[in-house]
Amino acid sequence: MDGEGHRVAPFDFNHPEAIGDWLRSVITDAGSLNGLVHAAGVELVSPIRFVRQHDAEEVVRINLLSSIMLARAFTQKECHVTPGSIVFLSSIMGVVGAPSMSVYGATKAALIGLAKSLAVELAPRHIRVNCVAAGCVQTELLARFRDLFSAEQFQALERAHPLGFGAARDVAHAVAFLLADTGRWITGSTLAVDGGYSAQ
Repeated sequence: MDGEGHRVAPFDFNHPEAIGDWLRSVITDAGSLNGLVHAAGVELVSPIRFVRQHDAEEVVRINLLSSIMLARAFTQKECHVTPGSIVFLSSIMGVVGAPSMSVYGATKAALIGLAKSLAVELAPRHIRVNCVAAGCVQTELLARFRDLFSAEQFQALERAHPLGFGAARDVAHAVAFLLADTGRWITGSTLAVDGGYSAQ
């Protein structure tokens, strides 16, 4: 990351029960937080008949349960300033369906429901909660898709995004908008940042 003042505090979201203690240690070092973004996630691309319970549980643990426990920890006394903001990185797969994406899509759809309920619950405490539903972004994950798909399948995926594949910065700009005062009257919403994928 450019600039100064960044801190790194590694944590394994496979252990969501320890998130509270970890976040309190971050607060001790950095001070109360203005906002929280849950941007970690894992995918499971598999027809439902091949899904193993162990793999599905890992996706639920990292994509959904860790979000719940992060939000819980963020709302604790002295962990956040007022007003505060939480943004969950959902996915356009939480809004529309796709073959072999059922488990992943279910966790990302659950984040949208989580944000709506938390938005209502936390509004009296001046904490806003929103989601960003991203389409395919040029990351290592998309590179893995290129390896999994045939050339024709990958080209079809790109064509399904009228504006083409996005960049990480496109998603970051949307998250920053929702975190900052620019989003002060937005809560319980899901912002699609998908190059037009869901407009068709």
